[in-house]
Amino acid sequence: MSYIDFINLALAVSGLSIAALGLIMNLAAPYMSKKDQKFFAVIFSMMILYISSDLLEQLSFLFLGPDYALLSKAALFMESLLSSLLMPLLTLYLLYCSGENWRKSPIAVAVSALWLVYFILLSVTQFTTAIYYISPDNVYHRGPWYPLLLIPPALIMLSNLIALYRRRNVLSRRQRQAFAVYFIIPLICMLIQMMAYGILMIVLGTSAGAFFMFVFMRQDQVDRYIEQQNENARQRISIKILQMRPHFIYNTMMSIYYLIGEDKEKAQEVILDFTDYLRHNFTAISKEEMISFPEELEHARVYLAVEKARFEDKLFVEFDTPYTSFRIPSLTLQPVVENAVKYGVSPELKPLYITISTRDTGNGAEIRVEDTGPGYRPADDNEPHIALENIRERLKMMCGGTLEISQRDAGGTIVTISVPQQ
Repeated sequence: MSYIDFINLALAVSGLSIAALGLIMNLAAPYMSKKDQKFFAVIFSMMILYISSDLLEQLSFLFLGPDYALLSKAALFMESLLSSLLMPLLTLYLLYCSGENWRKSPIAVAVSALWLVYFILLSVTQFTTAIYYISPDNVYHRGPWYPLLLIPPALIMLSNLIALYRRRNVLSRRQRQAFAVYFIIPLICMLIQMMAYGILMIVLGTSAGAFFMFVFMRQDQVDRYIEQQNENARQRISIKILQMRPHFIYNTMMSIYYLIGEDKEKAQEVILDFTDYLRHNFTAISKEEMISFPEELEHARVYLAVEKARFEDKLFVEFDTPYTSFRIPSLTLQPVVENAVKYGVSPELKPLYITISTRDTGNGAEIRVEDTGPGYRPADDNEPHIALENIRERLKMMCGGTLEISQRDAGGTIVTISVPQQ
């Protein structure tokens, strides 16, 4: 065995290992579509057969005698045939990723015609010595017209590169990288093989190109999955906000309604306050992103002003908010305060005292809403705490925050909102 034989065996074993690894990873790859997995399963399986044929051919040349010349010829034919089939498959996959019908695509017709030319040349080669042949003593020889056999595959690769360039705007960045890697690596290896007689670079180049293509396409699928999950989360947040808006507006308008019957001047003041609130803060309510805490605090102040005008000596509020330099999801504090008023203000109950406080925990911010009401009652099927559950879910989705509810020692409820440091 010469050093070239060692190199070729090492290249074939390396290529076979890469193809097998790609097949295993593809079978276990999460987030990939079934069509993508099917394509790579076919590609890697065909590649394993192709490289196995190459290994069989090399071993036959190296260790078997003249009696196995026919085996070497058959193995070489299968190697050449299987390797050539990889390129039209790639063309079909490019068209699939571009959203095109391969039956109506000119590039598919051109590639098919070029592959047919290659197949004819390969078939004719089995009966001539012009391109390559295996001598009776089981030795491989290139004929004078050997480069002719490489022209159709080279043209197919060039056609695929042109097709990729023309479709670059309909493919994602990862997809463009994936196809470019698979086209360029084997093409470079083919050129090296044409110039360096005897070294089978194309074997390793093909499997390496397919593996890197798989990695890029898998990452593209993961990126799409994450993007879809984020979009789903944004839509869920929008739904939650839309659920909470009518609830807030309804309760505020009902407060104004009751106040009109008691004190029209105060009702006018409250209406002006409410109008000013809508004018300055409605945009903030509709935001899906985080807002500054002072904006959210203003929501609570306006709401409490309306309710204070209605209930007068039945509702007392204290603010202790020295720390306000943080951001939270919109409609986080106001519904908590509204919930305390809803369950804590009643003619049969003592006056309700609400304290809103904030502090810097070192790892983020903490908001406490403490009330002296009858205490928190777990939701039931007839009266679920929709607002609080919405807040808890949006805090988790948008910033990893939490909402906890506990009982006050002296009676009442404490709602603690924790917002991690951004």
